[in-house]
Amino acid sequence: MLSLSGVGLMLGALFFAAALTPTLIPRSYLTQGVLAGACFAIGYLAGIVWRWLWHYLELPEPSARVRSSANALVAAGCLLVVIIYLRRAAEWQNSIRAVMNMTPVETAHPLKVCVIALTTFVVLLALARLFVLVAGFLAARKGRVIPRKIANVLGVLVAALLFWSIANNLLIRTAFRALDSSFREFDALLEPERPQPTAPGKTGSPASLVKWKQLGRAGREFVASGPTAAEISAVTGRPAQEPVRVYVGLGGGNSAQARARLALDELKRQHGFERSILIVITPTGTGWIDPAAMNAVEYLHHGDVASVAVQYSYLNSPLSLLFQPEYGAEAARALFSEIYGYWTRLPKDRRPKLYLHGLSLGAMNSEKSAELFETIGDPIAGALWSGPPFESRIWRTITANRNQGSPAWLPEFRDNRFVRFMNQNGPTVPAEAPWGALRVVYLQYASDPITLFAYRDAYQRPAWMAAPRGPDVSPELRWYPVVTMLQLALDMAVATSAPMGFGHVFAPEHYVDAWVAVTDVHDWSADALARLKDHLAAEARKASERSADDNPMPTAADRTIGARAG
Repeated sequence: MLSLSGVGLMLGALFFAAALTPTLIPRSYLTQGVLAGACFAIGYLAGIVWRWLWHYLELPEPSARVRSSANALVAAGCLLVVIIYLRRAAEWQNSIRAVMNMTPVETAHPLKVCVIALTTFVVLLALARLFVLVAGFLAARKGRVIPRKIANVLGVLVAALLFWSIANNLLIRTAFRALDSSFREFDALLEPERPQPTAPGKTGSPASLVKWKQLGRAGREFVASGPTAAEISAVTGRPAQEPVRVYVGLGGGNSAQARARLALDELKRQHGFERSILIVITPTGTGWIDPAAMNAVEYLHHGDVASVAVQYSYLNSPLSLLFQPEYGAEAARALFSEIYGYWTRLPKDRRPKLYLHGLSLGAMNSEKSAELFETIGDPIAGALWSGPPFESRIWRTITANRNQGSPAWLPEFRDNRFVRFMNQNGPTVPAEAPWGALRVVYLQYASDPITLFAYRDAYQRPAWMAAPRGPDVSPELRWYPVVTMLQLALDMAVATSAPMGFGHVFAPEHYVDAWVAVTDVHDWSADALARLKDHLAAEARKASERSADDNPMPTAADRTIGARAG
């Protein structure tokens, strides 16, 4: 440790201090310590590169005495900054918790944060020095036959290739195989508390074309849950129908096309095309479908709703996106093609309104399911996409081209006739504003890092940080080069740990407002909608308390993304 760089320590301390400031999601002392240690390592690396560049350019250096005095002053200043920032860490975390209506913390555990950060830094430093040793060894071997500078470059390149190969082929692939096996076994579990349905009109029943065991865990949860006609009538005071829910798991076919055809046949068997509303759902990575979304629309339309989904993975959304990026889009495309192809052959006055829905990774893949040129002659009725990941192409294009003056966290697009954005407080557009033939609503929160993250946050202040900020964003949040991007990346990993109605956890009452707008609901009074929201919120709280662990590792694209995110 005596050989550590003074400039590197200075920059590392500044990065460490910046990492303690708030972003979008509250952090525990463990995540805060790992983040701060990683930021310290990156700052230290920047100092090493700076020192190397200074020497390489042969710039004049101060005397040893001046350098020693300067280093002492800088070290004292950095230590003071670190202490000040550590003292404010609890205050900053409470600034996030306050806007999310969470109880404040009394301490940010500064000692634990420092220990975890130091451990993280030492591990990363050891790996970096091992890389330097390997690169130096390889360069020395090649330097015997080729010029020294060329040998140095080749040494670094070969060492980088070697480290990447070990990490990718040994560590990552081994971890993936272990996770793949774990998720597969979890997906196949038959929960005793969720028995096979016996009603012929249910997917997975003895009369169904889809076997109960073929549904997968998420599919069984979807078809066996949801409100019954009696439960809907008890809330609405009006006659209701049994909602139709069709789901085909990975065991239902060897290809996306086969599963999509089976889903169509099962939907026809259950007379789903005779309902008023038909929703094609793209689930999250695990195959999970947010009950908050589907329960809301089924109540709003008195059960006169059919919904259909096909599973494309049993990995959670981040893993599915990393290792199987093409699967979700392929499955979403296959299902939409089958449903839309049959729907267009039905008489227009006797077919349901057709909608798309997806949450998180499901939203991104649902965007890819319908192509404009094939639907423009016979368009669908609309789509509700919630928590779209930052890589969602259509969402990103609309947000980038939003109307001047509208915030990036709740954009307005052109005349608002085709696309609208909503959050906890509803849309910025008046409810009576006219819609076009196609209605698309994005439901998103300003505190959702899965939606708002961008790689350019490393060098550019995000537009959503400009005033006015979202109602669920800490007023203490500031932008720091590199550090903010790393903070938001960590926020994505814990986005589903936020309270319901914040981060990447979508509340049923907010889905109510979104579905009212998308499906053009007019037969509910304001008081009746308020009672429905209260009922759904209470049911969601009960369900959360009953089965907080119902899905594996809910993540940022899944609470949904397992969201229970995918």
